[in-house]
Amino acid sequence: MSKILLHGTEAICEGAIRNGCRAFFGYPITPQNEVPEYMSVKMPQIGGTFVQAESEIAAINMVYGAAGAGVRAMTSSSSPGVSLKQEGISYIACARIPCVVVNIMRAGPGLGGILPAQGDYFQATKGGGHGDYHLIVLAPCSVQEACDLTYRAFDLSDHYRVPAMILADGMIGQLMEPVELPPMRSLSDIPEKPWATSGHFGKDRRILNSLIIKPEELEPHINELQKTYDEIYAKERLFAEYMTEDAEIVLTAYGTVARIVKSAVNELRKQGIKAGCIRPITLYPFPDNAFERCASRPQTKAFLSVELSLGQMVEDVRLAVNGKKPVYFYGRTGGNVPDESEIVKAAKDALEKAVKA
Repeated sequence: MSKILLHGTEAICEGAIRNGCRAFFGYPITPQNEVPEYMSVKMPQIGGTFVQAESEIAAINMVYGAAGAGVRAMTSSSSPGVSLKQEGISYIACARIPCVVVNIMRAGPGLGGILPAQGDYFQATKGGGHGDYHLIVLAPCSVQEACDLTYRAFDLSDHYRVPAMILADGMIGQLMEPVELPPMRSLSDIPEKPWATSGHFGKDRRILNSLIIKPEELEPHINELQKTYDEIYAKERLFAEYMTEDAEIVLTAYGTVARIVKSAVNELRKQGIKAGCIRPITLYPFPDNAFERCASRPQTKAFLSVELSLGQMVEDVRLAVNGKKPVYFYGRTGGNVPDESEIVKAAKDALEKAVKA
């Protein structure tokens, strides 16, 4: 198949459209504005619905309604906007309504700046809003993956009846690369949703609810949610490895930063240092099995987590390694992105510390 040049934001839209997304509700905020712009053009062309809501709060509640009626629905925003959506996301998770939320991360906290960052990792993977719930969180590192993982997100969300999130930093959103688009899926091929409030005559009454007051009813509901999360953990952990088989130091990163880390691994190898890389693709469920396997190898001396944050994913890396090997951290914030030489130096320093310890 031929490829076309797309921005990451456009690729996300195409991945959604081609897997049956027919409702988009959003509100403008940089650096994700190309998502609603693109969807505003495309949705009417394919018989879908586009609404620029009056706020992020309104947008996520529109998703609740449309997705609850069985439509594949999506919203997108950037960090502060996703914060405003958290109450609605928690409600959607409780009501077990599938949908896709896109977060093109910018620097924070607060209003922050429009440059790329990864400071929303905790928010995305630890439940962002209130209560006991999780999202399926997918982190693309290329424009092709931005398309493919968004396509996949709709199937995962529908299958498990759990909201899914595409978590990408601002560089992925603005980057332009060749993309091979997946085929346009017929809506008739999407499995029917017997739980949806479709309003069809002759069917049993269906209620989707996130208001469960009685403790003897709420606790079993939460326990059922946990069973679903356990199944997701068992079946859906995704990652990519690069030259880890004989690595003395294993670097890890997700999103755009993983591309720079891969280059740093190549440079370290040129300098005679056996380095490798693990790139989590699912941030929830976190692919701890990849880290456990590397930590068990005698040749592996240390791990280094490289992030555009003060160190959020590194906590999951440490839990996965479980004390078997030291785990170090290198991060930049405020919209600053490390270059290859910075990461090479950080890896050398981490390996030296591990050997001396």
